[in-house]
Amino acid sequence: MDRSAIFNWIGFSSYFMLAGVALWGAYFVVLVLSRVASKRFKTESLQDEFLDSIESAVRKGDFDSVQEACVGNKRALPMMISLACANRRMGYAKTKQYVLERFSRDVLGDLDIRIAWVITVIKTAPMLGLFGTVMGMMGAFGKLAAAANVNPTDLAGDIRVALETTAIGLMIAIPLVMCMASIINRLKQMQDLVGSGLTRFFDAFKEGLAREELRSKQRQTA
Repeated sequence: MDRSAIFNWIGFSSYFMLAGVALWGAYFVVLVLSRVASKRFKTESLQDEFLDSIESAVRKGDFDSVQEACVGNKRALPMMISLACANRRMGYAKTKQYVLERFSRDVLGDLDIRIAWVITVIKTAPMLGLFGTVMGMMGAFGKLAAAANVNPTDLAGDIRVALETTAIGLMIAIPLVMCMASIINRLKQMQDLVGSGLTRFFDAFKEGLAREELRSKQRQTA
């Protein structure tokens, strides 16, 4: 097998690599969008309804019933509220810091890992396309160097591979860039929504802790 044939084979293999990268990127786009949707309330009014349903219990210091209301709810806000109630013995300030750290690590960090794969695909697809371009051109030049007279149609296939792989790489990267813009916007909306919900919760949480502590002191002195 001469070198031009090897370059041709490698050039054509870039189609399969580009297909694999495209599927990988699409998979993580769908995964991230579904994760973001599952971690937030669809609207602020729905989140307010949830907070209205537990705010009275939080202010009374009835944290057991608050945790029961959050059981089975996989959205970020109920999960963080349940976490705060379970760790309330640490005190208001430490519990708040702990919950915010867990939100950043467990929710945002989990999404960041998957977003990183989308960004990797965006960067890799054009490079794979360029790789196919280089291989295609090397195959064409190899044929020119190996024969005195070369039929232009023999070079057309190599040049086509060179051009097509670059175009395919860009066709993969450009839609993913648009998808990333949508992901970032939805992630920002989720952060803002959860942040406002946690602010409201911790206002009531502080009052609930004070009442729970008062009841505990009353039982000790009784």
